[in-house]
Amino acid sequence: MSSDKDILELLRKMLSSDVEKKGREGLELEKIEPDSPHGIYVYDFNKEKWVLRQVTGDPNLPWGDGYYVVYFDNARCPACRNYDNYWFPFVKIFGRILSDVNYVIVLCDWFARECVSEAASGAFRKFNVHASPTTILFRVNSGEIKEKVEVSGVKKIDELLKLVTELTSKKWVSSRI
Repeated sequence: MSSDKDILELLRKMLSSDVEKKGREGLELEKIEPDSPHGIYVYDFNKEKWVLRQVTGDPNLPWGDGYYVVYFDNARCPACRNYDNYWFPFVKIFGRILSDVNYVIVLCDWFARECVSEAASGAFRKFNVHASPTTILFRVNSGEIKEKVEVSGVKKIDELLKLVTELTSKKWVSSRI
């Protein structure tokens, strides 16, 4: 027989709605999980947390000049869960060293089609992302993307480090891997 705790948990799941997945801007998380609210997150090195930057409206990505490394994450993507094993340690370890980079996660359940956040859904469409995981690295100058590279699939820490150091040292021009 199920315990009261099991029954309450089952009721909670049955009664929960997409409101839980919407979240609120400013929400701070140690790590983005598949059940985290949908939206556009940025890593805050001072707080050592992921901050939900945008949920509603058109995606304001990029939000200024600089370097961006954007992980397009689908909550229901098994490969994304594998990629998380490399992405999160990479940002935590090397992000401080490569601190002039904005580390971003765009999270939906399944691309733009199943997403509670209109900003995240719009980012998937804006950057034409149809594979997951996808990481897009770009440099913005005077409000325009000047250099861009898109990589699909799981990238290990050494591969991420190479991509980001090449971006910040301007050793590559727009390409697709």
